[in-house]
Amino acid sequence: MKRIILMMAAAVGSAVAMAQLQSPDQFLGYKIGTRYTPHYRIVQYYQHVAKEMPAQVKLEQYGESTEGRPLLLATVGSAENIANIEQVRMNNLRLANAARDRMAANENGPAIVWLSYNVHGNETSSSEASMMTIYELLNPANAQSKEWLKNTVVLIDPCLNPDGRDRYVNWYTSVLGKNVNPQPIAREHREPWPGGRSNHYNFDLNRDWAWQSQVESRHRIKKYNEWLPHVHVDFHEQGINEPYYFAPAAEPFHEVISKWQREFQTMIGRNHAKYFDKNGWLYFTRERFDLFYPSYGDTYPTYSGSIGMTYEQGGIRAGLGIINEDGDTLTLVDRALHHHTTGMSTVEITSQNAARVVKEFRSYFNNAINNPIGEFKSWVIKNDGTDRITRLKELLDRNQIDWSWANGGNLSGLNYLTGKSESFKAEKGDIVINVNQPKGNFIKVLFERTSKLSDSATYDITAWSVPFAYGLKTYGVANYITAVNKTATENTAATFTDNAYAYAVKWDGLNSARLLSEVLQKGIRVRYAEQPFHIGTEQFEKGTLLVTQAANTGKPVRQVLEAAAKNTGTKIFPVASGFVDKGYDFGSDRVRIINAPKVAMLYGENISSLAMGELWHFFDQQLEYPVTLTSANDFIREGMNKYNVLILPDGMYDFFSKKETNEELKAWVRRGGKIIALENAVAQMAKTDWGIKLKEDEDDKKDHDKKADYSLLRKYENRERDDLKNSMPGSIFKVELDHTHPLGFGYPDFYYTLKQDGNIYEYIKEDGWNVGVIKKDNYVSGFTGSVLKEKLKDGLLIGAQDMGRGQVVYLADNPIFRSFWENGKLLLCNAVFLVGQ
Repeated sequence: MKRIILMMAAAVGSAVAMAQLQSPDQFLGYKIGTRYTPHYRIVQYYQHVAKEMPAQVKLEQYGESTEGRPLLLATVGSAENIANIEQVRMNNLRLANAARDRMAANENGPAIVWLSYNVHGNETSSSEASMMTIYELLNPANAQSKEWLKNTVVLIDPCLNPDGRDRYVNWYTSVLGKNVNPQPIAREHREPWPGGRSNHYNFDLNRDWAWQSQVESRHRIKKYNEWLPHVHVDFHEQGINEPYYFAPAAEPFHEVISKWQREFQTMIGRNHAKYFDKNGWLYFTRERFDLFYPSYGDTYPTYSGSIGMTYEQGGIRAGLGIINEDGDTLTLVDRALHHHTTGMSTVEITSQNAARVVKEFRSYFNNAINNPIGEFKSWVIKNDGTDRITRLKELLDRNQIDWSWANGGNLSGLNYLTGKSESFKAEKGDIVINVNQPKGNFIKVLFERTSKLSDSATYDITAWSVPFAYGLKTYGVANYITAVNKTATENTAATFTDNAYAYAVKWDGLNSARLLSEVLQKGIRVRYAEQPFHIGTEQFEKGTLLVTQAANTGKPVRQVLEAAAKNTGTKIFPVASGFVDKGYDFGSDRVRIINAPKVAMLYGENISSLAMGELWHFFDQQLEYPVTLTSANDFIREGMNKYNVLILPDGMYDFFSKKETNEELKAWVRRGGKIIALENAVAQMAKTDWGIKLKEDEDDKKDHDKKADYSLLRKYENRERDDLKNSMPGSIFKVELDHTHPLGFGYPDFYYTLKQDGNIYEYIKEDGWNVGVIKKDNYVSGFTGSVLKEKLKDGLLIGAQDMGRGQVVYLADNPIFRSFWENGKLLLCNAVFLVGQ
């Protein structure tokens, strides 16, 4: 009788739990997939789950998006594991040798799975699926999931990009009629610019994991590195005519990826296939989505010891339903169900192999520390005194990469700039990074000069080497280096004096430009030196900023500069006299006034929202200088008399093909305006009469009609491979720089550019300056097709052209790509503030 009573009590308890924990359909009042769920309602559902199942769920807000929406992480597990969740987390860090407490690790801990949803805002099915998944993991009637949670902890981030998601969901809801229209040409399937894929600043958050330029990424990676899960899934959507993609990934795999990481991807894929086969759902594996570029939601976890994977459901622009090319109606209900299925399957297969998953995770980090891959055991980054070294330290710290100060001493290693081995002296203040640490594999990936490609058909850029991106002289060393801990601090505070004649600021990085931005906005008059000068033992290079008391009579010069120096971390030099020891005195016409530019930037259809977003974020969050985003029509109609700088981001501009508008723009430049054209905007100007011309390759010059061209007889099955010879997904080239021109101030006589297309230009012959050029053998790293590699030499990439009283600046490549190409940011500041003054 007692046993019967206990069984009845258990059944009643289960029924009560079921009644309290509502399914998403019950809580929302509609079936998942029949309507879109706005982010605040997703948050409310997760709060409901945490409230009703406190013994098995821990819900935390780990940050906010740019627009103030909460970023959530739900930790789901058995009651026992959740009760000891901090011990579980710390033990896992000990397994990775990443804990600071030096305590012994227990290899019998649970496996940890992290599920990330909706990093691309308009790939909406995954956040809907996340609610289905957390419910089923906790559903008291689900005996399977109850068993899985005994040895597996599941972390769920329901929406990595709530701003982008709500942008899409709110738009879609606003254009939806009484009934869903599944026709692909219907308005509800034609999302307007810029779309919901990106975040507030139009950044692709799935390319930002390593760099963390965006606030959402910084919050998430901080939390991620507090856990270091064993398995990570990044849920996405792809085109409507693609079915479903899941692991294993396609080649190329980076060489640091372990045999187990490859093997378990296949095991996971086979488990998914079991469910998809049963339901007759189409899928594909081992195609398109590789594991190479380090800043994705699959590669960043992979290089951090996880089994990192991308799952892709067909469905971009599908809305609630759309007819695909097979004639089938693809619904949000189906898309959410597919993502829910792979999410549950991932937890299942991980639970079934939990002991080995944990063991192999520990082995990954042991090997990273004791048997690192690659020729270098350490790197020395020379401290050039610029803020780029500070930004590098910030990058390392955000990614929990251990670094130290050099102790001094003579060493030998590979000079990244020359590609040659040589002797060098490590000086105090240089940064040392040893690879024998938990993030050792990730360090190798970030710092390798050339990455080995097992397959040149890759999904993203193939070169990103941090020393080139930051413009810092770096040596790869074959041995470990003894260094000192991070105890040194830099003192950049200025010693202000009341009787200073002027104040000087060296022009050597973004912080200098940030200071200039701040003081110009406070109404302070600033000059810059066109030539180097010396005062005592201190040398000041071209571009040095000068603020004289005489030019700012009655203005709080000292207070403004003190505040700006503190805000930007910039060192200011008080100067007692305008009479210099070497060079031109401060009253010379070689010392020019900087008039505060009034900057406008075009946005809208046919302009890359990502490129525009990078520039917007740069002005708004980094440079902190006002920029007005405007359409081409509005600028031409109303803006020409209000602005003297116009930025053209990568895009297609109709007005270049319209003679009247084109001439209006030229007239504006001649009156004193300045155009800063980037990427494809330059290519379009080269096709019209703007004084710059695309350089043709040899194939363009040949007359193919003279004889049979057998190269046209290609095999259809080789079409993708054949196209690679004209492909360049992202490679690094050395640019010879004229650093006597204001566009090159603050640089040595070279610069490294990240090139993503084959555009190169003829040298400017009249009224202009060939500031940055590629010569022969200037290729550094990354995949470049044979045709383009031959073409990319002896041509222009960075130029400035005089036109009447105005100028045009040509930047063929993106100098601030994804905001991680730090060394190009000063180039853009030169274009904005110095050129044409």
